[in-house]
Amino acid sequence: MSAAAPRRFWREAAAVPRDGAWAVELDGRPVRTPAGAPFLAPTRALAEAAAAEWDAQGDRPDPRGMPVTRGVNTAVDRVAPQHAAVAEAVAAYGGSDLLCYRAPRPDALVDRQAEAWDPVLDWAEARWSIAFVRVEGVMHAAQPAATLAALRMEVARRDAYALAALHDLTALSGSLLLALAVAEDALPAEDAWARSRIDETFQVEQWGEDAEAAAAAEAKRADFLAAVRFDSLLKDRA
Repeated sequence: MSAAAPRRFWREAAAVPRDGAWAVELDGRPVRTPAGAPFLAPTRALAEAAAAEWDAQGDRPDPRGMPVTRGVNTAVDRVAPQHAAVAEAVAAYGGSDLLCYRAPRPDALVDRQAEAWDPVLDWAEARWSIAFVRVEGVMHAAQPAATLAALRMEVARRDAYALAALHDLTALSGSLLLALAVAEDALPAEDAWARSRIDETFQVEQWGEDAEAAAAAEAKRADFLAAVRFDSLLKDRA
């Protein structure tokens, strides 16, 4: 944060019920999103996590340390007003999912991809009664229309908050199927992330690790895990 960043102006943050949802108040004053909408979370757990982020801020608040708050803001300000367009963009990943494109060689990488990715494809095919085309190389191969339709329906049924989380999980991993597996509790978060990095991990093993690339990968991993946590807080209805 720069020296010009606003100073902390509140003493205590709290999650409070409001309008059938949960709001966050700072010393009794309701938080609003950057676009000026009421800051409302669908679950108490999510609102309490956001309030904890506000409480944890120092003298000069840093939005980078507030992923839950940022997720709610994104859902309210950006996803809800254009739900159909966001859903379509997320579902589009299913047309060229990372897991469907395999290396032709070397055999060690081919085997590793198959071991990590085939079970996820098998799970998705059984879960939605669909089929995927698997190809070698990077040339695009069209997926069956029924498969794409089923994925669009699955993505579109999520509300703005769940869709915001799914968007981040998909964009960060490069795979809608891995994102759905995490959201459906079919894969642990760290396991899914490792499967999304099969190619990169193999290259590091062959040629060594670049410090800048490693730092970027770790930042993406942290964002991925933050999106997983956001999604889990949506499911906590206690």
